[in-house]
Amino acid sequence: MSDDGFISLAHPGAGLNIVFLRTGLSTFKPASIAGPAGQGMLIAFVVDDLDAEYARIAAAGATVITAPETEPWGERYCQFSDPNGIVWQLVQWV
Repeated sequence: MSDDGFISLAHPGAGLNIVFLRTGLSTFKPASIAGPAGQGMLIAFVVDDLDAEYARIAAAGATVITAPETEPWGERYCQFSDPNGIVWQLVQWV
C-alpha cells in the first residue's frame, strides 16, 4: 500500500511489513527525531489487540513515546523507543 509520503512493503509469506516514510512528514511523531537518514526511522509491528500489548509493554518499563491513538483512516497505534532512540510502533487496523 502507498500514499503521498509513504510506502508499505509486504510479502505474503513473510508475515511482516516494512514501511518507508518521506522525511519531514507532519504526521511523524515525535517531531524531535524526524529528520535525515539515521533519524526518522520507525519500525512498526501489526498486532491484534493494541491496547493489551501497550499495557503489557508499558508495564514492563519500555519508554512510551505516544500512548494509543486512532488516526482518521483507521490506524490505531502507539509508539515506544529503544535505548538507542529508535522508535518502534504497534499498529492495529480498526
